[in-house]
Amino acid sequence: MSLTLQRVLTWLAVGAVALLSGLALPARADEAGAWTTGPPLNSRRSEVAAAALDGVLYVVGQYPGSSGPPGANEAFDPAVGQWERRAPLPADLNHACAAAVDGRLYVLGGYERSGRAGAATFAYDPASDSWAPRGAMPTPRGALACPVYEDRIYAIGGEGSGRDTGVVEVYDPASDSWNTSLPAMPTARNHIAGAALDGLIHVIGGRSARGGALMQTHEAYDPATRSWSERAPLPTGRSGMGAATYRGRVHVIGGEGGPATFGENEAYDPASDSWERLAPLPTPRHGLGVVTLGDAIYVASGGPMPGATFSDVLEIFNLP
Repeated sequence: MSLTLQRVLTWLAVGAVALLSGLALPARADEAGAWTTGPPLNSRRSEVAAAALDGVLYVVGQYPGSSGPPGANEAFDPAVGQWERRAPLPADLNHACAAAVDGRLYVLGGYERSGRAGAATFAYDPASDSWAPRGAMPTPRGALACPVYEDRIYAIGGEGSGRDTGVVEVYDPASDSWNTSLPAMPTARNHIAGAALDGLIHVIGGRSARGGALMQTHEAYDPATRSWSERAPLPTGRSGMGAATYRGRVHVIGGEGGPATFGENEAYDPASDSWERLAPLPTPRHGLGVVTLGDAIYVASGGPMPGATFSDVLEIFNLP
């Protein structure tokens, strides 16, 4: 499929979602910013977990049918300019979540090759290039968000046993323990994006395991008050996207829905509770890794079409 045709299908899907929801799409902005293409990964993958640790981007896991080895783990150091294979994740997982805290990379949850939701937590030490099991997540699930706030990992939402969950469980790497006493996210959903910014944890978009409807939902959790609130909805409802904080905003990039993947790059400004559309991802895809590294957003891997498709693409976004 040509990129032009794919973009047409994307906007048809977006328009259909907007009509169904009764919400008009905001006018397209000047699409500020620019994308460059980085070196391709060593394997074509999707439904990956990604995080930055000590100036290095890690992309871990893969959906069945990808070309990487089981538990694929690749690292990209911009100073070196090439991808390196690292010790594979002990379990061959997809739809897992990754976060970096205090010199370690943590991967939690996800689906096993059988499709069963997992609860395992693994910690990667880059100094020894090795993994170690840590305390399991209390609620098995995949397609969740796991933003980091004050050196703790917030495992939010996702899906397990065919059901969505809004559960919030917090992992403390220092004590290898989980806190399960937090209030649930109001809207249970999966294939969501999450990021922490200015004292709040934002959980955005996603879909329902029941009907698969794309969501524009944007809910924010305040750890200080232990409460949730609604925020300005994501302009383009979608699932399977990624999120990263960049220059004081939360960028939500990529995703899928209906017959198309999305290249949308929409940035949320917490000060004005509003969204802006920026230069779209050149290669629309879902199940991708979206990570801020230095003064840029790195978008790695992902499926160029809905379902089990794969890529080795790395694209990098900068604002002037």
